[in-house]
Amino acid sequence: MLKKVIHFFDKLEDKMRGKLSHLPFLYAFFGGIGVVLFWRGVWHLADDVNMSSIISLIIGSIILLITGVFVSVFVGNRLIISGLKGEKKIVEKTEEEIINEESQIDKLQKTINKVEKKLENIVSEIQEKK
Repeated sequence: MLKKVIHFFDKLEDKMRGKLSHLPFLYAFFGGIGVVLFWRGVWHLADDVNMSSIISLIIGSIILLITGVFVSVFVGNRLIISGLKGEKKIVEKTEEEIINEESQIDKLQKTINKVEKKLENIVSEIQEKK
């Protein structure tokens, strides 16, 4: 039963992400609503258990540091990488640029696969000689 529910929401997410990716402002709007409602729930839960502000700050910081998402939550890995590379923001890229990047990634993946096969052949040849 749980697998069916997870599968349903996984498929729904894929469909929605596919459709909304062509409408970045609408995507951001719905995403923003979801984030605000989620954090509103967290906020009210902390209030319900009478958690003080300083305790909330400490526990939240510890959780973010332990899980390794502190920087990505506040800045974002993609943002850092694109800034270091001097890239455009994803919303500033044209569809042609994105397709070009995807084809480059596909070519790199094919090259990596070829190198892996060659390495496997070399390793098997070395093992046969022993």
